[in-house]
Amino acid sequence: METVINSAYLYAAVSFILGLKFMGTPSKAKRGNFIAAIGMIAAIVATVLIITKMPSKTANIVFLVSALLIGTIIGKQMSNKVEMTGMPQLVSLFNALGGISAFIISLNEVFINIYEPTNNIFKLVVVSGIILGGASFTGSIVAYYKLSGKFTKPKSRVIKRAAKMLFVTLFILSVDLLLLNNSTWEYGSIIVLIAIGSLIYGVLFSLPIGGADMPVLISLLNAVTGVATIFSGIVFQNPIMVMGGVLVGATGVFLTIQMCKAMNRSLKNVLFGSSQTVRIDDHESAIEIQQTSSVELSSILAFSKNVAIIPGYGMAVSQAQQTCYELHKKLIAKGVNVNYIIHPVAGRMPGHMNVLLAEANIDYKYIKEMDEVNDVMERFDVALIIGANDVVNPLAEDDPDSVIYGMPIIKAYKAKHVVVMKRGMSKGYSGIRNTLFEKTNCKIFFGDANDSLQKIIDELKAI
Repeated sequence: METVINSAYLYAAVSFILGLKFMGTPSKAKRGNFIAAIGMIAAIVATVLIITKMPSKTANIVFLVSALLIGTIIGKQMSNKVEMTGMPQLVSLFNALGGISAFIISLNEVFINIYEPTNNIFKLVVVSGIILGGASFTGSIVAYYKLSGKFTKPKSRVIKRAAKMLFVTLFILSVDLLLLNNSTWEYGSIIVLIAIGSLIYGVLFSLPIGGADMPVLISLLNAVTGVATIFSGIVFQNPIMVMGGVLVGATGVFLTIQMCKAMNRSLKNVLFGSSQTVRIDDHESAIEIQQTSSVELSSILAFSKNVAIIPGYGMAVSQAQQTCYELHKKLIAKGVNVNYIIHPVAGRMPGHMNVLLAEANIDYKYIKEMDEVNDVMERFDVALIIGANDVVNPLAEDDPDSVIYGMPIIKAYKAKHVVVMKRGMSKGYSGIRNTLFEKTNCKIFFGDANDSLQKIIDELKAI
């Protein structure tokens, strides 16, 4: 039996690693997800086999199967009902579930062994699991509500100060716990205080972070959940939990670093804000823009050789990915080369735009990363920007006083023609004007992205 269990764990570990490797490439992401899912099934089978060796195996198996069925049904329903615009929220919810699982496991281990002598290593492991799991849970819930537009970024610094004070309090309580001799009442009381504090800290930690920084927050919370899972695996002496936690934690840290790099900001700046004074400009009233129409734009597109489509969160909001693909096919049929250029932080989570384009069955060969094409953007006859703003704003290159200065952008302004699809002249999440709209080669096509794309398609049929 031990050989079978260990073999299942080994297979699961290898599957997780291979799955993660494939998920790093968009064209192989589905295969990677499938391989990782098979590995998870192997891990579950190994868990069932372990349970069969326990005294109360029947009750445990019934409980496990019931939990799996309930989780599967709920997960399936959520995945089917959630639109692609809600995918970042769904990721946050799933991450919250991982955090609360680690939180409950660590808390449960404390009170199961509360009458038993415990050493400092055990205390350190369970306290770490409680703090990280609890903070990840409530932090992810806050991220969910912020992504849903139900929370806004607080303007007061009181929350940040409270978060720092609570962090110090949790640290002091944790040290006190390590120094404490076994005393059931005091030990349990401090654990409860730490658990409550960790839940509150997760809220205070996530609340001040703005919407534009959500990709960083989600990646960081994923990393925290991964580390919490490691501690849960240590508590349970379960190697596959430790392995899974290591992979999730490592990829979360890597994604966090990549997202910060893509925005040219430090993690400290994202989490705690910048202390430097930022110049606020207000030139919107003086901006002169050029507008275009579906008739004019369809003509320009029809007679172009190379077209770049630059999607942003606005495309997700209007659910325009399918219509965009219809336009793509029309242009391909007319001999136009079409590429999609993706900015790493476009949308509300890492890979958000890739998910949208995959849903529309757009072939990965048409999708380019920003760094692949920035040096040759002048080769494109048209750069069609659908719902993107800050990631194409030239102020990131031109204005040292701008809040986005230094952030790598897609150099759409280099294309011969630039067309921006927008509902109105609202700003991006940075809250600053976009000087791209003032360029002589840039025109604005106002309206809902999905409706606007459909109008262009209708006009192309007549050309």
